[in-house]
Amino acid sequence: MDGKHSFIAEARREQIMKAAIEALGEVGYANVSLSQIAKKANISTGLISYHFSGKEDLINNTLMYLSQQEWFYIRGKVESKQTPTEKLIAFIEASLAYQATNQVNNIALIEIVFNARTPDHVPYYKLEDHEEDFVSNLLQEILHKGQESKEFRDFHPRVAATVIKGAISESLLSSHINLEEYSEELIHMILTMVK
Repeated sequence: MDGKHSFIAEARREQIMKAAIEALGEVGYANVSLSQIAKKANISTGLISYHFSGKEDLINNTLMYLSQQEWFYIRGKVESKQTPTEKLIAFIEASLAYQATNQVNNIALIEIVFNARTPDHVPYYKLEDHEEDFVSNLLQEILHKGQESKEFRDFHPRVAATVIKGAISESLLSSHINLEEYSEELIHMILTMVK
């Protein structure tokens, strides 16, 4: 019974977070409310309060959920590859594919990161919590292993990861790009940079 209860609770929490993602995409962070999220999830506001301590708790959990979904997707593509070069190519391709196929998630993520604040009023985008950034950590690990195996030249993995992630994120903001061409060109440029 306990395992079943926990599974049901997790499914309900995920349903609420998915509703929050939809609502964030439609009305933005500043205008989203628990009642709008409850309406999207087709549940009562009280049920949200049962699973989350309030809007801030729901938003924090939604941010973690969004980050994990992206990481699971990318990691799944990267793990099947052998060499650091193959893993780096898979990382770039998977990241761009995830961006292209998960627009609603991307909008919600941007809304949270650029509008939410900590209890001390620090904007999320100014936080330096790199342990929680699974995707950046995965990329830095690929770059570091490439340097250890001498496949990649000497450079600072965090700086290179910032450049790569920036180029990937920029594709999200450009609606006029051909994703296949962008991916090919970006991979060529990044490999030139790290080799």
